This record gives sequence, structure tokens and C-alpha cells, in this order.
Amino acid sequence: MKKRSIKNIRINAEVQRELGNIIRNEVKDPRISPMTTVVTAEVTPDLKYCKAYISVLGSKEAAENTMKGLNSAVGYIRKALAKSVNLRNTPEITFVLDQSSEYGVRMSKLIDDVMAEIPSEESEDAEALEAYEDEDDFEDEEDDADEEDGIY
Repeated sequence: MKKRSIKNIRINAEVQRELGNIIRNEVKDPRISPMTTVVTAEVTPDLKYCKAYISVLGSKEAAENTMKGLNSAVGYIRKALAKSVNLRNTPEITFVLDQSSEYGVRMSKLIDDVMAEIPSEESEDAEALEAYEDEDDFEDEEDDADEEDGIY
């Protein structure tokens, strides 16, 4: 089975969905943050290993505690995954902290901050554009008057 085959993509999606359900509903470790998301799951083509990318909304401390809780519960999670997903082999799960969503939120905030500073420059540009368009309208009126007089 190829790494990007349709079958592997379906298995990845199914494992991702089930891991999310298991972490949210079945794992009772208090270290695991309620704002934990399984971003993606990558199962190897031989179904022996799985990397689950986990995103935790909150502080770095909450993310570290969540990762400790998940790593201590990995046996239970694998057993629950075996019950819920019928695969030839149940993969060994490795949890990886994914910071991409936090990075995206931070970049979006930075862009918003920069855009908040720009409107003063845009308003000056808009005024200059209006003045330029007014001059064009005046020249068009002169051209129309010349055409009526027969002057080209």
C-alpha cells in the first residue's frame, strides 16, 4: 500500500476521528486539557505505527501536562482504538505536539495589528485618488465642449 493511497487516507481519517473521540470521552486523566484536538494522524502503510499530531489551546504548561497525560495513557488509548477501529494491526501511537494552529492565531493577530496602523496611509491615498479623478472629470468636460464647438 502506498503512503498516499486512498485506503491509507481513509485509515488516517478514521484513526484521527476515533483518537479524538477516545481522548475527549474516555480518557479521565485530569492533566489532559479539555481543549485538546487531534489535528491529524499518520498511520504507516504497514499499520504498525501512528503519529498523532495534538493541538492544545491554552498555555505551554497546559500543553506539556496534556502531553504527559496522553503519553501515560497511550496503552489504554491503543486498546480503545483496537476496539473501535477494525484494523489488521493496531498501530503503536506516538503523540506529537502540533503548534501550527497557535502559530496561525499569532500570525493573524500580528497581521491585524499591522492593518490597524495602515488606515491613516490609506485615507491619504484615497484623498489623492479623489483629487486626481476630479481633475480627469474636469478635462473630460473640456473635451466634450471642444467637440461640440467642432474643435478636435
